[in-house]
Amino acid sequence: MALVNGGFLREHCAVAELARQDGAAIEVRGLFKSYGDVQAVSGIDLTVERGQIFALLGPNGAGKTTTVEILEGYRSRGGGTVKVLGYDPGRQRQRQRLKNQIGIVLQSTGVDRYLTVVETVAMYAGFYPHPRPVDEVIDLVGLAAKRDTRVLKLSGGQQRRLDVAIALAGNPDLLFLDEPTTGFDPSARHEAWEVVKNLAALGKTVLLTTHYMDEAQYLADQVAVISSGRIVAEGPPATIGNRDQARARIRYRLAGGATPPAGLTAPPGPDGLIELVPDELTGALHRLTGWALEQHVELDGLEVIRPSLEDVYLELTDSPAAQAGPEPASAEPATTAPAGGKGRRR
Repeated sequence: MALVNGGFLREHCAVAELARQDGAAIEVRGLFKSYGDVQAVSGIDLTVERGQIFALLGPNGAGKTTTVEILEGYRSRGGGTVKVLGYDPGRQRQRQRLKNQIGIVLQSTGVDRYLTVVETVAMYAGFYPHPRPVDEVIDLVGLAAKRDTRVLKLSGGQQRRLDVAIALAGNPDLLFLDEPTTGFDPSARHEAWEVVKNLAALGKTVLLTTHYMDEAQYLADQVAVISSGRIVAEGPPATIGNRDQARARIRYRLAGGATPPAGLTAPPGPDGLIELVPDELTGALHRLTGWALEQHVELDGLEVIRPSLEDVYLELTDSPAAQAGPEPASAEPATTAPAGGKGRRR
């Protein structure tokens, strides 16, 4: 028994030392996962630096949910290496230690509707060894005015803030946010964005999944697009897919049947807008506006457009495989939720 305990103690100390080392919050190399004959994740590599907000984007069935659940320790992997805060979530002893250092915000939750905000946060904080002060957590998510309000009386946006508060209760280093603003009105979405920004200001690492490209554009330091189980692009939102180098488009609408100079016109679309993709933007715009001024022609709706993150995303994921639908269900059971956490939505 002494040898067994000694071996366990040495492994325990080694794991703890590994987790204390500086380095990326998440490191994935050659990750594979299959469901029967279906390859859900096909050898992806992924790095999330500490303190980053990282957005993982992809259509349904692309492997996004499977990847995140492996990182959280709720699914086993088929191959490759995974380190989350220095721990391997695929090993039981390391996974147990990891659970105290991560927070998870799911799309739907099972919070007791008749508890107040402070009672809910206090209950979940009690499951962790070193929780953050309850009132501090409530302040961080902007619910101080609703501190004594029952959950059933909260608006949708306020309930989402409470979900984040629950994830923060254990004072985690890493948070997983699963489509945090689905179903929100525009005002509530922007409020939620500021909460996420505040998490980054605290030094937390955030891995975010979302179908809203403007959300990823606003929040993320780094974006990865997954399609058919593979990472097809990765980088800052402004440069992913070389969108910063893509040629801009000029759009305008003519009135009065005037004819622009050669090379500055095209057949108008159904909305009457003419769209050009010039080789040299500044020169083309100068010629077009100079001509319009000389001819006293109004260029209605004149605008210069660069490819958006959504344009790039659609181009990267526009394939039959990417439209295959939801990931197949696995026969493996859901892993028990971490202390203070909720059961993982399947």
